[in-house]
Amino acid sequence: MSVNLSAFGGVGWQFFDNNGIPLAGGLIYTYAASTTTPQATYTTSAGNIAHANPIVLDSTGRVPGGEIWVTVGLSYKFVLQTSANTLIATYDNITNGSIIVIGDFTGTGSQTAFVLSATPTGLNATNVYINGVYQNKNTYSLASSTITFTQAPPVNSIIEVSFS
Repeated sequence: MSVNLSAFGGVGWQFFDNNGIPLAGGLIYTYAASTTTPQATYTTSAGNIAHANPIVLDSTGRVPGGEIWVTVGLSYKFVLQTSANTLIATYDNITNGSIIVIGDFTGTGSQTAFVLSATPTGLNATNVYINGVYQNKNTYSLASSTITFTQAPPVNSIIEVSFS
């Protein structure tokens, strides 16, 4: 397994509450992107010791050990909360170290299935936009390299699929 430093909280980050006070005892929950399914992060570049989930921040609002490492090719959702479980922010679709491929298509008004140039690592590794508007993952499915929409995108719509 390969891991990279997280774009969220990578090395030595300090987290604060909404008043600018260090988030002592704050909580970072880590999930698979766009879900509430827990997803592991790691304490070192070896990727062999998982963080607790949630990660409990120290008295200065920093991650114990100072680093968050994530699995290459997976997309994450990070939920930052106070020690009393009050939501501060959610950061979704955070990826690291993966190659992003873009597929561009034009809607016909009747076509629902489109064949990508490669096979995404999974549904959570895809982001789909129609005319620049993000599409929720429940509006399409993925089978190998074919993405299928539940409803055909409109005529002449611009469909962009990014994936790793």
